[in-house]
Amino acid sequence: MQAAQWFAEGRPNARIAAELRVGLRQVEKWRRAWREGGAEALRSKGPHGRPRLDQAAFARLEAELNRGPAAHGWAHDQRWTLERVAEVIRRLFGVDYTRPGVSLLLRRNGWSVQVPGRRAIERDDRAIEVWKEQVWPQVETPRRTWAPGSASKTRPVKGSGRPEDAPGAAGDTARR
Repeated sequence: MQAAQWFAEGRPNARIAAELRVGLRQVEKWRRAWREGGAEALRSKGPHGRPRLDQAAFARLEAELNRGPAAHGWAHDQRWTLERVAEVIRRLFGVDYTRPGVSLLLRRNGWSVQVPGRRAIERDDRAIEVWKEQVWPQVETPRRTWAPGSASKTRPVKGSGRPEDAPGAAGDTARR
């Protein structure tokens, strides 16, 4: 509305853009709209888009989610992920949502992230122990077993346990 007042006063677009801290092209669009429809043409029309799912549509989505993932083709895993919920919305309503958009939609309507409260039935504690004892040591490279070392090339730690002729040992004269 301030821009409309300044248009009426005849102020230049560049000055208005600087005062309102907007781009010059935006002020040009506003001036064009002001010429065609006056100050009313500059009045806000609200947010650009309507809520993509209204309450009735969300109620339908909620009913579908309560049927479970198996009812929608995900029988092997009984968890709802954001990608799966977005796919159900796409199938039901023809509307595309991003993962953050699905998360926001669900949180706005009282849904929250759920984490399983107990361990899986299929868990085999003995197999896990065997893996930790037998497989993991083969995967993990052993750490160096040298005694305390030094990052300094010029002042190695005394008593590092390195042989006298080893690279970096106190008696090493190769670098001198």
